[in-house]
Amino acid sequence: MASVRTNYTINRSPRFSFLSEDQKETIFHGMLKVLQDTGADVHHEGAREIFKKHGCKIDGVRVRIPPKLVRQALQCLPLMTTIFDWEGNPRIYVEENRSYFGPGPTLVYYRDPYTLERRQCLREDATTTARVCDALNNIGFVEGLISISDVPRGTEDVYEFADMIQNTTTPIMAWAFHRGGAKDLHRIGCIMAGGEEAFKKKPNYILYSEPISPLVSDFHAIDKLMYCAEQGIPQDYSPCAIGGATVPATHAGQIVVALSESMVGVVLSQLINPGTCIILGGVQAPLDMQRAIYSYGAPELNPLCGGLTEMARYCGLPMFGTSGCTDTKTMEIQSGIEAALSIHSSMLTGANFVHDNGYTESGKTGDIFQTVMDDEIIGMARVIEDGLDVSEESLALDVINNVGSGGHYLYEDHTMKWFRKHWRPSLMDRQSYEDWDKAGRTTMKERIINKTRDILENYEGPINKVPGEVRKDIQQVVDDAVARVEREGL
Repeated sequence: MASVRTNYTINRSPRFSFLSEDQKETIFHGMLKVLQDTGADVHHEGAREIFKKHGCKIDGVRVRIPPKLVRQALQCLPLMTTIFDWEGNPRIYVEENRSYFGPGPTLVYYRDPYTLERRQCLREDATTTARVCDALNNIGFVEGLISISDVPRGTEDVYEFADMIQNTTTPIMAWAFHRGGAKDLHRIGCIMAGGEEAFKKKPNYILYSEPISPLVSDFHAIDKLMYCAEQGIPQDYSPCAIGGATVPATHAGQIVVALSESMVGVVLSQLINPGTCIILGGVQAPLDMQRAIYSYGAPELNPLCGGLTEMARYCGLPMFGTSGCTDTKTMEIQSGIEAALSIHSSMLTGANFVHDNGYTESGKTGDIFQTVMDDEIIGMARVIEDGLDVSEESLALDVINNVGSGGHYLYEDHTMKWFRKHWRPSLMDRQSYEDWDKAGRTTMKERIINKTRDILENYEGPINKVPGEVRKDIQQVVDDAVARVEREGL
């Protein structure tokens, strides 16, 4: 009689957590209390009217949200949202414990990929970031790492998005200054999707906005949120909370405030359009009190982002996490250490979107070399995330019996099948000393630079797939944005 295995758990994705169930409940109730008693400043009359209509207390710009309204909003959230590339293929599944990594937005400086100098960001850098990310296997969404300096002021968001979306099929986490820019981006997204109805069925970007910590939703942030909710555009509403400066120095206090800041947007989005996709999270790290630096490489970033990830999951929301970033000024040993810790932590806590892979200098300089290095680390972390396969085939008892004692497995069919599943490095060095010596004794840094430049010089990307008429339509959106900025004097 065959034996039956019962109570057998398959653990393919190991996870770790920073918070117990009791701690999550305590933080959740703390968030409810902050929103009800302290409230948040909402600098948008239309938004305040919506809150008032649904039972919130309004005192000037201060909005106090009752717990019942928060709970109702959380019940409206979609179980899953799919983000597509502009060719219509599903690329991102916004659901529990599925992680995607990408760069971050709006940095002041950029590391030139050829001179290696830190300089102001140029329009061409949007294309560089997009093309390199399109060629990397472990980058799941794209942000530009830049704030363009050589286009008309007030149009940087539109130029960046227009150039990036034509140079990568990887979905973009976009940003805009205000509702006007958000409309321009939506026009471009619809053009690439094949029309507004096509975009509604297969959205190809997410719009990122930030409340201001502590507990402020300024006019443009909330106005963009309302536009996305009205149009059904997937969006991210995440603060940049600074431990000890804009939020309490304690981890629990920081998570409570950050969660409260995002929750203002979550509630409003669901009041406008129940079921629309919204993501919370953001950068969570402490202020270095000695140097007045917001530390992107601090070890505290990991439990803070991990804890907030668990709270997002507790609420049924996707999480916008942080990893692959560093406080050092250029890609080197320190940046590798800090990136590896944050990538590994984000992977094993299950954050959905993990940005800032490529941030250096504490969030001032975008470095595409750092992004390329992070891509390798993400690939390694995926192996750990996959856990161990334990099945009849993977146990290999028949193969073990056939080989017996003192043999080897090199010629076994089982080996031929399974060794191909092993991770293979593209940058890490596994050569013998002699082969490494013959190959030029390259360092990790040199291999990263060579790989990046090879992509830029030889990887075509999808730009030639974009029809001429589509390019013309996108350029018209850019021209209209420039004309609007000139007309309005922005």
